[in-house]
Amino acid sequence: MANKDIPKLNDSDFEVVGTRSDETEILAKKSISFWGEVSRRFIRNKLALVGFVTLFLIILGAIFAPMISEFSYRQQNGDYNVSPNGTYWFGTDDLGRDIFTRVWIGARISIFIGFAAAIIDLIIGVAWGAIAGLKGGRTDEIMMRIADILTAIPYLLVVIILLVVMQPGLIPMIIALSLTGWVNMARITRSEILKLKNQEYVLAARTLGAKNLHLIRRHLLPNALGAILVTMTLTIPNAIFTEAFLSYLGLGVPAPLASWGTMANDGYPALANAPWRLFFPALFISLTIFAFNSIGDGLRDALDPKLRK
Repeated sequence: MANKDIPKLNDSDFEVVGTRSDETEILAKKSISFWGEVSRRFIRNKLALVGFVTLFLIILGAIFAPMISEFSYRQQNGDYNVSPNGTYWFGTDDLGRDIFTRVWIGARISIFIGFAAAIIDLIIGVAWGAIAGLKGGRTDEIMMRIADILTAIPYLLVVIILLVVMQPGLIPMIIALSLTGWVNMARITRSEILKLKNQEYVLAARTLGAKNLHLIRRHLLPNALGAILVTMTLTIPNAIFTEAFLSYLGLGVPAPLASWGTMANDGYPALANAPWRLFFPALFISLTIFAFNSIGDGLRDALDPKLRK
């Protein structure tokens, strides 16, 4: 038979299917589609959107409001217990200090403490829970029994004892709040890892030789991110409220620094004669906790697979 009948094929006649770049593009599109759907569901949740806008405005005020005020947070102006007016928008305290400036300085400190404690809880809790859940067996048993022991000790009691032993301040407050606060994050992460570690894609990656750190970083934590984010958004207001409560007891940041809790502690004795001294810090504590809780609920609903079409 003549070879002439066999057509000559060029490289352009072939189509390469399933290249790595194609797979990466498909995965990227799926990821964008997933987070796009989550953001759309979050925006449609009116309460969560109100909470997000409220938190954004509070953070914006904490950054810029002290800059536009003509008074310093520690400046004593000689106008004692003046009610809110055109000069002092939130009034003054018993030392003549401008409450408007002190509220926004307090916002910086309270929100910083909340975020710092939540980030430490996130790092320790996620690492602890991921290792316990993936390793399993005796390692899981020992690690979670340690977490149970820490849970059995009253949280506020531990924090108060630490703050009494250490000198009150910003760093001791963050350390005290983080000492046992990571346990809940560890439990949530462990439960998510236990659900995911026997999935087909994880077993396939393990069969191909993937190490535990690679499994956690590339396959397990990205798929547990929803539960971790929701837990973190609920950890921040808990830390802010605990800081305010401890400051109210006199265990907060030292004077002349101001946090919402210390301002509430200073304003409570003057509730009858100067209610604005307690009203404004209490208002901003309530608004911030409402904002974080609304955002957490909105994220939980947006990430819930049962509610997705």
